[in-house]
Amino acid sequence: MTQLGAWVSDGATRFAVRAPRAAQVWLCLFGEAGEERHTMAREGEVWAIAMPGNLAGARYGYRAEGAWAPEQGDWFDPSKLLVDPYARELDRRFVQFPALAEYGTDTGEIVPRAVVPAPARNPEKEAPRFRRGGLVYEINVRAFTMLHPEVPEPLRGTVAALAHPVIVAHLQRLHVSAVELMPVVAWIDERHLPPLGLVNAWGYNPVAMMALDPGLCPGGVEELRETVAALHEAGIGVLLDLVFNHSGESDVHGGVLSLRGLDNAAYAHAPDGSLINDTGCGNTLDFANPAVRRLALDTMRHFVGACGIDGFRFDLAPVLARGPGFDAAAPIFAQIAADPLLGDRVLIAEPWDIGPGGYQLGRFPDNWLEWNDRFRDDVRRFWKGEEGIAVLATRMAGSSDIFGENDGEAPCRSVNFLAAHDGFTLADTVAYRERHNQANGEDNRDGHGDNHSWNNGVEGPSEEPAINAARRADLEALLGTLFASTGTVMLTAGDEFARSQQGNNNAYCQDGPLTWVDWEARDRALEAHACALSAARAAHLDRFAHLPADVEWLTRGGVAMTVADWEDVGRDFLACRLGPGLEYAIDRGARQVTITGGGGLVPMDRQGTLGHDARAKGETPGVSGCKPGE
Repeated sequence: MTQLGAWVSDGATRFAVRAPRAAQVWLCLFGEAGEERHTMAREGEVWAIAMPGNLAGARYGYRAEGAWAPEQGDWFDPSKLLVDPYARELDRRFVQFPALAEYGTDTGEIVPRAVVPAPARNPEKEAPRFRRGGLVYEINVRAFTMLHPEVPEPLRGTVAALAHPVIVAHLQRLHVSAVELMPVVAWIDERHLPPLGLVNAWGYNPVAMMALDPGLCPGGVEELRETVAALHEAGIGVLLDLVFNHSGESDVHGGVLSLRGLDNAAYAHAPDGSLINDTGCGNTLDFANPAVRRLALDTMRHFVGACGIDGFRFDLAPVLARGPGFDAAAPIFAQIAADPLLGDRVLIAEPWDIGPGGYQLGRFPDNWLEWNDRFRDDVRRFWKGEEGIAVLATRMAGSSDIFGENDGEAPCRSVNFLAAHDGFTLADTVAYRERHNQANGEDNRDGHGDNHSWNNGVEGPSEEPAINAARRADLEALLGTLFASTGTVMLTAGDEFARSQQGNNNAYCQDGPLTWVDWEARDRALEAHACALSAARAAHLDRFAHLPADVEWLTRGGVAMTVADWEDVGRDFLACRLGPGLEYAIDRGARQVTITGGGGLVPMDRQGTLGHDARAKGETPGVSGCKPGE
């Protein structure tokens, strides 16, 4: 199989790109004299050329000639400079221009150029730094670090900032098992955003799957590799959020930037030739196409091999197994499992897309974890007073109705979360009933309308002590519920200290104070509470990763729940004994959750320490969310 991309070997620099329907492809090298074009030779479905010498650091792109017949799936236009789908580095970020979508208009000056990578020695492959049941911490790299007062300004907003000691210390205090980085590869803004003065701040619109975004990671692969090494040294794994479901070339009105101008068959098409849009982003990558699967696998291999990445979260993951319906036995799953580099990596699915039959929660392979939105919704509904303890217990026990009965041996596959990058922040969940997305320029029509949220009496910020106390109690209870649950848990950065987006539940286009984490305004008491909860969980990680076969469900009086107890819709209390010395209790009436590793359910005081009686008995410290004023 022909190697793809650009690489230095045996005194030459070799370039190879897949363009099976092209009539001709040219390598374009850029230097002080401008653009030099070199005719490439066809080798089956691949076009290749070897240039003499070591060209590491040289900038390049491709141009392809062939039919221009979009209605038949051919978008060849030699006026378009095309980014290598296997580019490892780009010399600048993508910027939207009308010319990108105009046939015959040259884009050589506005499209980023790929950079020939220098030969590098990859780090030794190691086992993933992650244990099932641990805490996954979702991070928007730029928003997380832009305002941190102790991070040097040149590092703020970059991947390198995550390796700064002050950031590492925060992650360790929170007992983070792995950070999950929202997209860090090069993306382009959706074309409706620049006229509104907005940008894509999340990165879920990639063009180059392997090339790190020059703004987020100006030091390229080396910067990511060094950051991963620093986090590994601290015992923290690194997961990348990959967007393999679509590309930033968008719909038929989008630009010709890379795959569209080289191999448009990479996108799924309906029988009439129209683009299939199972993603809501204008196109869908076709994983029934072996070349698309190879691109995805090679991308994953690159990040594991070159940077030591521990695993991946897959955005709109059903697309990986579509053809056209979802196939739980799709080839990509077996290919990943059998791959020497990828077979032991952490794999997390976002198990839904917007295509037919797109909701596939619970149907991914047994070695995959899955985001569990049913946990989010049902737990929110419980604390809102709209759901009972029977449903809550199912979610707390690993969602067996979704993932099947657990024998207590296999780790639970559920990733339990209460908030993520899209949707309300955790603090906004208890402060807003309605979305407030006017700043997004779509008349507040975007974002989810049903958030299972509540405002405790006032919409948005309040100066009423009673309202703020109620919100604090709710946040403590929600965090306690999350950390007591069976499965892997996920927290979005800043939710541990009440980060707010002022009710915006679709802040993908907000790159500024609305989304940047304000470290100086954080709720330090809530942060300490979250750290204590996570510490209690970390001390018994295996118990939380597996649901023991002998788990006991208890009433407030400490006796086993009966059928009548489970059917009592007015019951507000639930306790669970996960085994000797580990229990938790959820009390909706008191807005309190308690986790204890001792012999009883012992609340903590406001500073997160045990009362005198518990210490005197030698019990293991417990954690609870306490009612305001206790």
